[in-house]
Amino acid sequence: MQFHIVALPGDGTGPEVMREGLKVLRAVGEATGHSFEIEEIPCGGQFYLEHGTRDWPEGAEERCDAADVILLGAVGWPSKKGGPVTMANGHMAGYGPVIGNRTRLDLYANIRPVKLFPGVRHRIHGKMKQVWEAGKVDIVFLRENTEGLYAGFGGVLAPGGTATVASDSRVITRHASERIIRRAFEICKRRNGAPQDGKKRVTCIVKNNVLKGCQFFHDIFFEIGVEYPEIEKDVAIVDAFTQWLIGKPEYYDVCVTTNMFGDIVTDLASVLQGGMGMAVGCNVGDEHAMFEPIHGSAPRHSGKDKVNPIAMILSVKEALVWLGERKQQPDLVAAAEKIEAAVCAVLERGSPLTYDLVGLDNAAPMSQVGDAITSELRGLLG
Repeated sequence: MQFHIVALPGDGTGPEVMREGLKVLRAVGEATGHSFEIEEIPCGGQFYLEHGTRDWPEGAEERCDAADVILLGAVGWPSKKGGPVTMANGHMAGYGPVIGNRTRLDLYANIRPVKLFPGVRHRIHGKMKQVWEAGKVDIVFLRENTEGLYAGFGGVLAPGGTATVASDSRVITRHASERIIRRAFEICKRRNGAPQDGKKRVTCIVKNNVLKGCQFFHDIFFEIGVEYPEIEKDVAIVDAFTQWLIGKPEYYDVCVTTNMFGDIVTDLASVLQGGMGMAVGCNVGDEHAMFEPIHGSAPRHSGKDKVNPIAMILSVKEALVWLGERKQQPDLVAAAEKIEAAVCAVLERGSPLTYDLVGLDNAAPMSQVGDAITSELRGLLG
Protein backbone atom coordinates (compact mmCIF):
# COMPACT_ATOMS: atom_id res chain seq x y z
CA MET A 1 0.00 0.00 0.00
CA GLN A 2 0.96 3.63 -0.43
CA PHE A 3 0.81 5.97 2.56
CA HIS A 4 1.06 9.75 2.64
CA ILE A 5 3.26 10.84 5.54
CA VAL A 6 3.52 14.52 6.44
CA ALA A 7 6.79 15.28 8.25
CA LEU A 8 7.00 18.56 10.17
CA PRO A 9 10.71 18.84 11.09
CA GLY A 10 10.33 22.23 12.81
CA ASP A 11 13.05 24.13 14.64
CA GLY A 12 16.46 23.52 16.17
CA THR A 13 17.22 19.84 16.55
CA GLY A 14 13.80 18.89 15.16
CA PRO A 15 15.06 18.41 11.58
CA GLU A 16 18.01 16.39 12.87
CA VAL A 17 15.94 13.88 14.85
CA MET A 18 13.39 13.74 12.04
CA ARG A 19 16.14 12.62 9.68
CA GLU A 20 16.93 9.67 11.96
CA GLY A 21 13.28 8.76 12.32
CA LEU A 22 12.79 8.73 8.57
CA LYS A 23 15.72 6.33 8.22
CA VAL A 24 13.83 3.62 10.08
CA LEU A 25 10.58 4.46 8.28
CA ARG A 26 12.25 3.96 4.91
CA ALA A 27 13.79 0.69 6.12
CA VAL A 28 10.32 -0.57 7.01
CA GLY A 29 9.04 0.45 3.57
CA GLU A 30 11.84 -1.42 1.82
CA ALA A 31 11.24 -4.58 3.84
CA THR A 32 7.44 -4.65 3.70
CA GLY A 33 6.87 -3.34 0.19
CA HIS A 34 4.74 -0.48 1.44
CA SER A 35 5.38 2.90 -0.16
CA PHE A 36 5.75 5.87 2.19
CA GLU A 37 5.30 9.14 0.33
CA ILE A 38 7.00 11.58 2.70
CA GLU A 39 6.06 15.24 2.36
CA GLU A 40 8.23 17.54 4.47
CA ILE A 41 6.64 20.87 5.43
CA PRO A 42 8.81 23.51 7.16
CA CYS A 43 7.30 25.11 10.25
CA GLY A 44 8.03 26.86 13.51
CA GLY A 45 9.86 29.92 14.77
CA GLN A 46 12.61 29.91 12.18
CA PHE A 47 10.05 29.70 9.37
CA TYR A 48 8.14 32.63 10.87
CA LEU A 49 11.27 34.76 11.17
CA GLU A 50 12.07 34.11 7.52
CA HIS A 51 8.56 34.71 6.15
CA GLY A 52 7.06 37.10 8.69
CA THR A 53 3.37 36.23 8.55
CA ARG A 54 2.81 32.54 9.23
CA ASP A 55 4.57 29.75 11.12
CA TRP A 56 4.12 27.31 8.22
CA PRO A 57 3.27 27.64 4.50
CA GLU A 58 -0.14 28.39 3.04
CA GLY A 59 -1.98 25.12 2.48
CA ALA A 60 -0.09 23.23 5.18
CA GLU A 61 -3.29 22.65 7.14
CA GLU A 62 -4.92 20.94 4.18
CA ARG A 63 -1.84 18.76 3.60
CA CYS A 64 -1.98 17.60 7.22
CA ASP A 65 -5.71 16.94 6.89
CA ALA A 66 -5.03 14.68 3.91
CA ALA A 67 -2.12 12.77 5.45
CA ASP A 68 -2.39 9.18 6.60
CA VAL A 69 -0.25 10.14 9.59
CA ILE A 70 1.80 13.14 10.74
CA LEU A 71 5.29 13.14 12.25
CA LEU A 72 6.46 16.22 14.18
CA GLY A 73 10.07 17.01 15.11
CA ALA A 74 9.93 19.99 17.48
CA VAL A 75 9.03 23.68 17.34
CA GLY A 76 10.22 26.75 19.19
CA TRP A 77 13.05 29.19 18.51
CA PRO A 78 14.47 31.82 20.90
CA SER A 79 13.73 35.47 20.26
CA LYS A 80 16.20 38.28 20.78
CA LYS A 81 14.08 39.55 23.68
CA GLY A 82 14.16 36.22 25.50
CA GLY A 83 11.58 33.47 25.40
CA PRO A 84 10.33 31.89 22.17
CA VAL A 85 9.57 33.78 18.97
CA THR A 86 5.93 34.85 19.03
CA MET A 87 3.64 35.89 16.20
CA ALA A 88 1.53 39.01 15.89
CA ASN A 89 -1.45 37.23 17.47
CA GLY A 90 0.61 36.45 20.58
CA HIS A 91 0.94 32.74 19.90
CA MET A 92 4.32 31.05 19.94
CA ALA A 93 5.59 30.52 16.40
CA GLY A 94 4.87 26.83 15.96
CA TYR A 95 1.37 27.05 17.43
CA GLY A 96 -0.24 26.16 14.08
CA PRO A 97 1.45 22.79 13.49
CA VAL A 98 1.18 21.76 17.16
CA ILE A 99 -1.89 23.17 18.93
CA GLY A 100 -3.54 23.97 15.62
CA ASN A 101 -3.29 20.36 14.42
CA ARG A 102 -4.43 19.01 17.78
CA THR A 103 -7.52 21.22 17.71
CA ARG A 104 -8.41 21.14 14.02
CA LEU A 105 -7.92 17.38 13.65
CA ASP A 106 -9.52 16.69 17.05
CA LEU A 107 -6.48 14.83 18.37
CA TYR A 108 -8.12 14.56 21.76
CA ALA A 109 -5.90 11.84 23.29
CA ASN A 110 -2.32 12.67 24.16
CA ILE A 111 -0.89 9.22 24.87
CA ARG A 112 2.57 8.98 26.41
CA PRO A 113 4.16 5.60 27.09
CA VAL A 114 6.70 5.72 29.90
CA LYS A 115 8.88 2.62 29.82
CA LEU A 116 12.33 1.92 31.25
CA PHE A 117 14.23 -0.21 28.76
CA PRO A 118 17.03 -2.64 29.66
CA GLY A 119 20.37 -0.84 29.84
CA VAL A 120 18.83 2.59 30.46
CA ARG A 121 19.32 4.40 33.74
CA HIS A 122 16.82 6.79 35.25
CA ARG A 123 17.91 10.37 35.95
CA ILE A 124 16.94 11.04 39.56
CA HIS A 125 19.52 13.10 41.52
CA GLY A 126 20.64 14.67 38.25
CA LYS A 127 22.77 11.64 37.48
CA MET A 128 22.14 8.47 35.56
CA LYS A 129 21.26 5.84 38.14
CA GLN A 130 19.69 2.44 37.75
CA VAL A 131 17.53 1.60 40.76
CA TRP A 132 14.51 -0.04 39.16
CA GLU A 133 14.81 -3.13 37.05
CA ALA A 134 13.83 -2.77 33.42
CA GLY A 135 10.15 -3.61 33.24
CA LYS A 136 9.37 -2.08 36.63
CA VAL A 137 8.53 1.22 34.95
CA ASP A 138 5.85 0.59 32.33
CA ILE A 139 3.07 3.17 32.40
CA VAL A 140 0.80 4.72 29.79
CA PHE A 141 -0.42 8.25 30.48
CA LEU A 142 -3.50 9.65 28.73
CA ARG A 143 -3.93 13.40 28.81
CA GLU A 144 -6.99 15.17 27.44
CA ASN A 145 -5.54 17.17 24.57
CA THR A 146 -8.07 19.71 23.34
CA GLU A 147 -9.48 21.68 26.28
CA GLY A 148 -8.59 22.36 29.93
CA LEU A 149 -6.27 25.34 30.40
CA TYR A 150 -5.23 25.09 26.73
CA ALA A 151 -8.73 25.81 25.43
CA GLY A 152 -7.73 29.44 24.85
CA PHE A 153 -10.36 31.03 27.08
CA GLY A 154 -8.68 33.99 28.69
CA GLY A 155 -6.88 37.18 27.95
CA VAL A 156 -5.06 40.26 29.21
CA LEU A 157 -6.60 43.53 30.37
CA ALA A 158 -4.28 46.40 29.40
CA PRO A 159 -5.79 49.85 30.00
CA GLY A 160 -3.56 52.52 28.55
CA GLY A 161 -1.32 49.84 27.09
CA THR A 162 -0.12 48.51 30.45
CA ALA A 163 -1.05 44.93 31.26
CA THR A 164 -2.76 44.78 34.65
CA VAL A 165 -4.78 41.56 34.66
CA ALA A 166 -4.30 38.20 32.92
CA SER A 167 -6.66 35.25 33.06
CA ASP A 168 -6.80 31.68 31.80
CA SER A 169 -10.04 29.74 32.27
CA ARG A 170 -10.07 25.95 32.43
CA VAL A 171 -12.76 24.21 30.42
CA ILE A 172 -13.78 20.63 31.33
CA THR A 173 -16.64 19.11 29.31
CA ARG A 174 -18.47 15.83 29.67
CA HIS A 175 -17.87 14.88 26.05
CA ALA A 176 -14.11 15.34 26.17
CA SER A 177 -13.81 13.72 29.59
CA GLU A 178 -15.83 10.67 28.62
CA ARG A 179 -13.85 9.89 25.52
CA ILE A 180 -10.38 10.26 27.06
CA ILE A 181 -11.40 8.21 30.11
CA ARG A 182 -12.98 5.49 28.01
CA ARG A 183 -9.85 5.33 25.85
CA ALA A 184 -7.76 4.88 29.00
CA PHE A 185 -9.86 1.89 30.07
CA GLU A 186 -9.71 0.39 26.57
CA ILE A 187 -5.91 0.67 26.51
CA CYS A 188 -5.74 -0.89 29.97
CA LYS A 189 -7.78 -3.89 28.76
CA ARG A 190 -5.06 -4.71 26.23
CA ARG A 191 -2.14 -4.43 28.65
CA ASN A 192 -0.64 -6.89 31.11
CA GLY A 193 -1.30 -4.89 34.25
CA ALA A 194 0.94 -2.95 36.61
CA PRO A 195 4.51 -4.25 37.03
CA GLN A 196 4.10 -4.44 40.83
CA ASP A 197 1.19 -6.86 41.00
CA GLY A 198 -0.07 -7.57 37.49
CA LYS A 199 -3.39 -5.84 38.19
CA LYS A 200 -5.08 -3.95 35.40
CA ARG A 201 -5.45 -0.52 36.95
CA VAL A 202 -6.47 2.94 35.74
CA THR A 203 -5.46 5.88 37.94
CA CYS A 204 -7.42 9.12 37.66
CA ILE A 205 -5.15 12.09 38.48
CA VAL A 206 -7.11 15.08 39.76
CA LYS A 207 -7.28 17.88 42.34
CA ASN A 208 -10.86 17.04 43.27
CA ASN A 209 -10.47 18.18 46.87
CA VAL A 210 -10.39 21.78 45.59
CA LEU A 211 -11.32 22.17 41.91
CA LYS A 212 -14.84 21.81 40.49
CA GLY A 213 -13.55 20.71 37.10
CA CYS A 214 -11.61 17.90 38.75
CA GLN A 215 -14.64 16.83 40.77
CA PHE A 216 -16.56 16.61 37.49
CA PHE A 217 -13.76 14.63 35.79
CA HIS A 218 -13.53 12.31 38.83
CA ASP A 219 -17.28 11.60 38.79
CA ILE A 220 -17.23 10.84 35.07
CA PHE A 221 -14.26 8.52 35.65
CA PHE A 222 -16.33 6.36 37.99
CA GLU A 223 -19.38 6.50 35.71
CA ILE A 224 -17.30 5.11 32.82
CA GLY A 225 -15.50 2.71 35.16
CA VAL A 226 -18.73 0.79 35.79
CA GLU A 227 -18.41 -0.51 32.22
CA TYR A 228 -15.05 -2.12 33.12
CA PRO A 229 -15.57 -4.18 36.28
CA GLU A 230 -12.41 -6.19 35.65
CA ILE A 231 -10.22 -3.07 35.92
CA GLU A 232 -9.25 -1.54 39.25
CA LYS A 233 -10.21 2.12 39.64
CA ASP A 234 -7.65 4.29 41.46
CA VAL A 235 -7.63 8.02 42.26
CA ALA A 236 -4.61 10.21 43.04
CA ILE A 237 -4.52 13.88 44.04
CA VAL A 238 -2.06 15.40 41.58
CA ASP A 239 0.39 16.88 44.08
CA ALA A 240 0.59 13.64 46.08
CA PHE A 241 0.79 11.67 42.83
CA THR A 242 4.09 13.34 41.91
CA GLN A 243 5.81 11.84 44.97
CA TRP A 244 4.17 8.43 44.53
CA LEU A 245 5.17 8.33 40.88
CA ILE A 246 8.83 8.77 41.77
CA GLY A 247 8.67 6.52 44.84
CA LYS A 248 6.72 3.57 43.44
CA PRO A 249 6.32 3.76 39.65
CA GLU A 250 5.80 -0.01 39.49
CA TYR A 251 2.31 0.47 41.02
CA TYR A 252 0.98 2.32 37.98
CA ASP A 253 -0.44 0.82 34.81
CA VAL A 254 -2.57 3.40 32.96
CA CYS A 255 -3.09 6.98 34.16
CA VAL A 256 -5.65 9.48 32.85
CA THR A 257 -5.91 13.19 33.58
CA THR A 258 -6.77 16.64 32.29
CA ASN A 259 -4.64 18.70 29.92
CA MET A 260 -2.35 20.78 32.13
CA PHE A 261 -1.86 18.16 34.85
CA GLY A 262 -0.99 15.65 32.14
CA ASP A 263 1.52 18.01 30.57
CA ILE A 264 3.33 18.38 33.89
CA VAL A 265 3.31 14.82 35.23
CA THR A 266 4.43 13.24 31.96
CA ASP A 267 7.51 15.44 31.79
CA LEU A 268 8.26 14.36 35.36
CA ALA A 269 7.68 10.75 34.38
CA SER A 270 10.26 11.01 31.59
CA VAL A 271 12.93 11.09 34.31
CA LEU A 272 12.00 7.49 35.10
CA GLN A 273 12.69 6.32 31.55
CA GLY A 274 16.06 7.97 31.08
CA GLY A 275 15.06 11.52 30.21
CA MET A 276 13.35 13.45 27.47
CA GLY A 277 15.45 11.79 24.80
CA MET A 278 13.43 8.61 25.38
CA ALA A 279 9.97 10.21 25.70
CA VAL A 280 7.29 9.85 23.00
CA GLY A 281 4.07 11.83 22.55
CA CYS A 282 1.16 10.40 20.56
CA ASN A 283 -1.60 12.86 19.60
CA VAL A 284 -4.48 10.63 18.55
CA GLY A 285 -8.07 11.17 17.44
CA ASP A 286 -10.64 8.96 15.82
CA GLU A 287 -9.55 9.82 12.26
CA HIS A 288 -6.11 11.44 12.47
CA ALA A 289 -2.90 11.16 14.49
CA MET A 290 0.39 13.01 14.98
CA PHE A 291 3.46 11.56 16.69
CA GLU A 292 6.40 13.43 18.21
CA PRO A 293 9.29 13.31 20.65
CA ILE A 294 8.50 15.60 23.57
CA HIS A 295 11.99 16.96 24.20
CA GLY A 296 11.53 20.25 22.39
CA SER A 297 13.75 21.92 19.83
CA ALA A 298 16.85 22.36 22.06
CA PRO A 299 18.27 25.30 20.03
CA ARG A 300 21.59 25.26 21.90
CA HIS A 301 22.30 21.80 20.46
CA SER A 302 21.12 22.60 16.94
CA GLY A 303 23.44 21.44 14.17
CA LYS A 304 25.77 19.55 16.49
CA ASP A 305 24.63 15.97 15.67
CA LYS A 306 24.42 15.50 19.43
CA VAL A 307 20.94 14.89 20.82
CA ASN A 308 19.21 11.57 21.36
CA PRO A 309 17.18 10.41 18.31
CA ILE A 310 15.50 7.48 20.11
CA ALA A 311 12.32 9.39 21.08
CA MET A 312 11.81 10.30 17.42
CA ILE A 313 12.51 6.74 16.31
CA LEU A 314 10.04 5.38 18.86
CA SER A 315 7.53 8.00 17.68
CA VAL A 316 7.78 6.43 14.23
CA LYS A 317 7.20 3.05 15.87
CA GLU A 318 4.00 4.31 17.53
CA ALA A 319 2.89 5.90 14.27
CA LEU A 320 3.24 2.57 12.45
CA VAL A 321 1.26 0.75 15.14
CA TRP A 322 -1.56 3.27 14.79
CA LEU A 323 -1.40 3.21 10.99
CA GLY A 324 -1.23 -0.58 10.79
CA GLU A 325 -4.23 -1.03 13.07
CA ARG A 326 -6.23 1.66 11.32
CA LYS A 327 -5.49 0.37 7.80
CA GLN A 328 -5.64 -3.31 8.81
CA GLN A 329 -2.01 -3.92 7.87
CA PRO A 330 -0.63 -6.31 10.51
CA ASP A 331 2.80 -6.33 8.87
CA LEU A 332 3.18 -2.66 9.79
CA VAL A 333 2.36 -3.44 13.42
CA ALA A 334 4.89 -6.27 13.39
CA ALA A 335 7.52 -4.00 11.82
CA ALA A 336 6.81 -1.38 14.47
CA GLU A 337 7.54 -3.88 17.23
CA LYS A 338 10.82 -4.67 15.50
CA ILE A 339 11.75 -0.98 15.66
CA GLU A 340 11.44 -1.17 19.44
CA ALA A 341 13.42 -4.41 19.44
CA ALA A 342 16.18 -2.73 17.41
CA VAL A 343 16.27 0.17 19.88
CA CYS A 344 16.49 -2.29 22.78
CA ALA A 345 19.33 -4.19 21.11
CA VAL A 346 21.44 -1.03 20.83
CA LEU A 347 20.57 0.04 24.37
CA GLU A 348 21.51 -3.33 25.85
CA ARG A 349 24.77 -3.34 23.93
CA GLY A 350 25.47 0.08 25.40
CA SER A 351 26.96 1.58 22.27
CA PRO A 352 26.65 3.72 20.25
CA LEU A 353 24.52 6.04 22.43
CA THR A 354 24.25 9.78 22.92
CA TYR A 355 25.58 11.82 25.83
CA ASP A 356 22.34 11.86 27.81
CA LEU A 357 22.49 8.07 28.19
CA VAL A 358 26.21 7.38 28.58
CA GLY A 359 27.83 10.72 29.46
CA LEU A 360 29.96 13.04 27.38
CA ASP A 361 33.10 10.91 27.50
CA ASN A 362 31.41 7.91 25.87
CA ALA A 363 28.95 9.74 23.67
CA ALA A 364 28.40 8.95 20.01
CA PRO A 365 26.93 11.33 17.40
CA MET A 366 23.20 11.22 16.88
CA SER A 367 23.58 10.06 13.29
CA GLN A 368 25.72 7.10 14.39
CA VAL A 369 23.01 6.03 16.85
CA GLY A 370 20.38 6.31 14.14
CA ASP A 371 22.50 4.27 11.74
CA ALA A 372 23.06 1.56 14.37
CA ILE A 373 19.35 1.24 15.13
CA THR A 374 18.49 1.19 11.43
CA SER A 375 21.08 -1.53 10.84
CA GLU A 376 19.66 -3.62 13.68
CA LEU A 377 16.17 -3.10 12.28
CA ARG A 378 17.16 -4.25 8.79
CA GLY A 379 18.51 -7.45 10.29
CA LEU A 380 15.28 -8.06 12.22
CA LEU A 381 13.11 -7.32 9.19
CA GLY A 382 15.07 -9.88 7.17
